[in-house]
Amino acid sequence: MGKTVLAIDIGSTKICAIIARVEDSGSIAIIGAGINKAQGLKRGTITNIELASRSIKQAVNDAKRVAATDVKSAIVSISGSYTKSLNSTGIVNIQNKEISFKEIERVMQTSLYNANIPNEYEVLHALPYNFKVDDQDYIEDPLGMNASRLEVETHIITTQKSNLNNLKKAVRGADIEVDNIILSGYAASISTINEDEKELGVAVIDMGGNTSNLIIHSGNAIRHNEFLGVGSNHITNDLSMALHTPLNVADNVKIDFGSLLSPNNDLIELPLIGDDNNTHEVSLEVVYNVIYARVEETLMILAQFIENSGLKDKLGAGIVLTGGLSKIPGIRELAVATFDSGPVRLAKPKVMEGLFEDLKGPEYASAIGLVMYSSSNYTPYEIDVNKHIRHSNEKPQEDSSVDFSNEPEIPIAPAFDEDAKEKLVTLPSKKEKKSDEASSISKFWNWATQLF
Repeated sequence: MGKTVLAIDIGSTKICAIIARVEDSGSIAIIGAGINKAQGLKRGTITNIELASRSIKQAVNDAKRVAATDVKSAIVSISGSYTKSLNSTGIVNIQNKEISFKEIERVMQTSLYNANIPNEYEVLHALPYNFKVDDQDYIEDPLGMNASRLEVETHIITTQKSNLNNLKKAVRGADIEVDNIILSGYAASISTINEDEKELGVAVIDMGGNTSNLIIHSGNAIRHNEFLGVGSNHITNDLSMALHTPLNVADNVKIDFGSLLSPNNDLIELPLIGDDNNTHEVSLEVVYNVIYARVEETLMILAQFIENSGLKDKLGAGIVLTGGLSKIPGIRELAVATFDSGPVRLAKPKVMEGLFEDLKGPEYASAIGLVMYSSSNYTPYEIDVNKHIRHSNEKPQEDSSVDFSNEPEIPIAPAFDEDAKEKLVTLPSKKEKKSDEASSISKFWNWATQLF
């Protein structure tokens, strides 16, 4: 049968909407796309819901017009700003001695239960990176294995509830319902890295207009993520101040003459800020020095992020650079000199059927990654923002997911309500019911032993 999906990448400088046809086999064909300048956003977060909705609606309408179809719901990206990450663990006993999907679901939810998530934060992704069956570490997929105990280590990405709700309001203001929300850096990694790089360990850096997102992928899942509020627009601002020229002129200088390769002494004539009648000459060497200083500083901060993550020695495949800023000539050579974590590769999104020429650039890596996520191109197991258990090798069934959307709301509730926590960590009991009703102390003892 297949399905038609709408992906909306909400960036700091542009909104990109892509409509694609995803077949049951996993094949993807892009049938429509729309790109619009971002308004009402700063560093990828909503600052004006009405303006953001207008920008999103324009991009979506353009995509619908090209695709000649109407889609009412979308998978949406979210910036790494205002996100917090933490690691957690979970352990459950396997009573049947064989690990089923329910045991995997239960151990993942237990790791969430054990995590110290602030009330004002909501889980965006829960990504298990290490399953342990009895005493055997780093099991790729524990499904169907014989065991008496299952453990998991999980990387949990959270975002502020207000940030999440504002994003949903902006999308709904464009007459689109939100199906799922994906971290933009995660989406970029899906469309740019291959299986060998995942296995060896790789750091993916998505360098956009106002932000840079770092994702460290090692083994089966994401191990670390960071956000830096610096992008190519900061180069434009630096050039505008250094050259005393308007921002739009500085942006054109960056695009036409920006390079990190050897400078030259050619002169260009530029207008002055606030004085359209007078111009002045500027050496391209000055342009080179301004751009070099900003990009080098950005890469050095990102290199420090990798150092602080404690995973530098696990980056066997090195660094992958993507995003609009990665298009600047010479950035790979500078990155090789800055990062001492192995090779550096410049990445564009993977080619697929119907991919328009305009979407083949690295600045559309996140948008293409959202489409690929819709065809199950995600980590082997994960819990998404809807609290559904996702499995890359099978379509999530209604009985194999945990959906709390119908649970009654509790004021000032944490990410999971107390009833759900109890259900998730309580092990099933096969003991026969006694004819006599147990005392309250016995009930409490049974409940406690089931928990632990």
